Amino acid sequence: MSENKIGTYQFVAEPFHVDFTGRLTMGVLGNHLLNCAGFHASERGFGIAEINENHYTWVLSRLAIELEDMPRQYEDFTIHTWIENIYRLFTDRNFELVNKDGKTIGYARSVWAMISMETRKPADLFTLHGESLNQYVSGRECPISKPNRVKVVQDNSVAEYLTKYSDIDINGHVNSIKYIEHILDIFPMETFKEKSIRRFEMAYVAESYYGDVLSFYLEEKNENEYDIEVKKNNQEVVVRSKVIFK
Repeated sequence: MSENKIGTYQFVAEPFHVDFTGRLTMGVLGNHLLNCAGFHASERGFGIAEINENHYTWVLSRLAIELEDMPRQYEDFTIHTWIENIYRLFTDRNFELVNKDGKTIGYARSVWAMISMETRKPADLFTLHGESLNQYVSGRECPISKPNRVKVVQDNSVAEYLTKYSDIDINGHVNSIKYIEHILDIFPMETFKEKSIRRFEMAYVAESYYGDVLSFYLEEKNENEYDIEVKKNNQEVVVRSKVIFK
């Protein structure tokens, strides 16, 4: 691994980061992945703080996580992250999750766009940064598949949620990790007693804000495989997700 191209970060599964099984929650893992992306970018001069000075910011477009296991309470674990590709309007970033014994227990793929904070439109990465980002592209591959397209035709919602203070982040809209938590909350406790998540996908379509009503539409595609669509105020789709249990 090229030390300059791959970021490595250490974590501990603290008590408030695990669920009733003693394993790290998907929401906390997702948050750690996003933090690693931020650390890696900032250390190389293209983090949020740096690009905010020119009125741009990074936004997460798609995320896919595939797991064999999760860290347990108080266990140390490591996340590696690297950039796989850079395109004109987006970039691919991957992650590897390694347990305390040095065994790989999961991977993740993500797609990011840099957008103007004024127009909310994607920026041309090649025009803004030229070759500066390409020097951090790693030749390392990620063994899991890219996110799938999710389509839900079910028109009866299984749950509704009124967005609250704790959902809203520094950008003034619902934090991307909060959607993960709300989506998994539509499944009954019995599901998590009997099964664990093998793969989780998110596609972020639009932003939602304080006071919006989120409606959740669920469709079972195959045994243990579910597609979910979330709409705000019963109109616009804000996120789509796929959850596969094992």
